[in-house]
Amino acid sequence: MPYKLDHLDRALLRALQQDASLSQRDLAERVGMSQNACWRRLHALRSAGVLQGQTVLLDRTAIEMDLTVIVLVKTRHHAKEWLDNFKKVILSIPNIVDFYRIAGEYDYMLKIIARDMNAFDAIYRKMIENIDIDTVTSYMAMEAIADNRPLPL
Repeated sequence: MPYKLDHLDRALLRALQQDASLSQRDLAERVGMSQNACWRRLHALRSAGVLQGQTVLLDRTAIEMDLTVIVLVKTRHHAKEWLDNFKKVILSIPNIVDFYRIAGEYDYMLKIIARDMNAFDAIYRKMIENIDIDTVTSYMAMEAIADNRPLPL
């Protein structure tokens, strides 16, 4: 059952999505509540699983991970054994940062972040050498217009 968010929970979550490094005092001040009330709400949101950790966004250019590739996969296999192997192989490749089962013409969608085309090619080869795939279609992103946007609350 979904957690019932009120306007203060939403304000806290919006502020955290903008800057998760805010101190509890700054966060409470930003949303107009006491530190104790802020702590209680954060604790409740964590306990309910609404808050699931804290991460840092990295500048991909600064760390030389400039290539973003969206990969669509079509398969003729739908047995549990094939899917288990597929998941195992995909999840073993750290450059695959998003992995979805989708509806439509293709069965799966992957978002891959790589240093360059040679690095992507090595990832691609690892995928096709270890998984029986029917069709793989790749789209190279030329520009990130909107990436890692906050959820609308």
